[in-house]
Amino acid sequence: MNICPNCGDAATETFYEVGPIPSHSCLLVDTVEEAMEFPRAPLQIAVCNTCGFIFNRLYDANLKDYKPTYEETQHFSSHFSSFAKSLAQRWIDDYGLRGKHILEIGCGKGEFLQLICQLGDNRGTGIDPTCIPERLEEDGRQRIDFMREYYGPQHAALQADAILCRHTLEHIPNTMEFLAQIRETLGDNTDVTLLFELPDTTRILHECAFWDMYYEHCSYFCAGSLARLFRLTGFDVIELERVYDEQYLILAAKPSKAPTQPNLAIEDDLAETLAAAQTFKDSIGQVTSTWKQQVDELSQKGRTIIWGSGSKSVSFLTTLGLTEQIEYLIDINPHKSGKFQPGGKQPICSPDQVRQAPPDAVVVMNPVYEKEIRQALAKRNCHPQIVCLDALDSVQAS
Repeated sequence: MNICPNCGDAATETFYEVGPIPSHSCLLVDTVEEAMEFPRAPLQIAVCNTCGFIFNRLYDANLKDYKPTYEETQHFSSHFSSFAKSLAQRWIDDYGLRGKHILEIGCGKGEFLQLICQLGDNRGTGIDPTCIPERLEEDGRQRIDFMREYYGPQHAALQADAILCRHTLEHIPNTMEFLAQIRETLGDNTDVTLLFELPDTTRILHECAFWDMYYEHCSYFCAGSLARLFRLTGFDVIELERVYDEQYLILAAKPSKAPTQPNLAIEDDLAETLAAAQTFKDSIGQVTSTWKQQVDELSQKGRTIIWGSGSKSVSFLTTLGLTEQIEYLIDINPHKSGKFQPGGKQPICSPDQVRQAPPDAVVVMNPVYEKEIRQALAKRNCHPQIVCLDALDSVQAS
């Protein structure tokens, strides 16, 4: 792709390349052999100089394989669950979502849709090829109709009071086409509210967080490029802000009769985005070299593990070429235990593994969970050195 899929302009420029890397990060496998032989493809990240959208030029949609064995949920974390509950309540209160019909595109395992339906006495429709309704509470299953498939034109007849789309847009390669399709299905209905949540790329660029760039994410948004997409495709952006320690963007929009003009201060970030992409390009070599050296040093001192399997760890391990340095991975999702992640030799274990093979160092994939992880380790009488993935100049080992 040389044409920006977000605005249609050709003024795009590559600033980061890696590859080949696993084409999926959260699709679990049963053996080391399957993990090492998992399909791979290159990553070539470009930025659009016109709208600030960032995307993988080489993304091949034929490699996507989302199905129930895809384990992306973060709801086993009490910290994340608390955030999700507060967000669901906030959207219910702010947009009058009580006794309504909620459609969620990319509902995952359905936990958030269950939350917003229970808290607001709503009914829901969830569309996702990875959904597993049996995991939900009985009340949740009764409130929601699930469709284990991809969202598309065949769902045009679905009517809803609100459309949710959380951590899904970054998996969509043709973003303008996707939003235009949603707008077309709404027709003259301007009462529906769109509520989106997705990673904020501004942080990724400023932190040079290469572990947050991987094949599944073919589309990367800063606040401005996200707002421009919605305004261009016939929506008025009424809310846009950073949440969850500024890791995520949340957006609320209403259908409009024509493209709308920017009116939120957070949208004016094109110059910042382009400058940050250039800084990322200039710094990434030194950043990856320093992280590789740091993990090598940790592993030479003793047993080193990673806490948090999935997208970040797949990217971190494969980008740095780490094979022997990390002994195993910990994840609190019980459905991951005993499995392997694409591209890695390390088994995924439950937190109790630290009792059997106490680590000397734990690399934490997301610093937002550091407190929760420290508590889990202390509960098992384990007090290793902790290293969090964060901006390189603020990394602290303790």
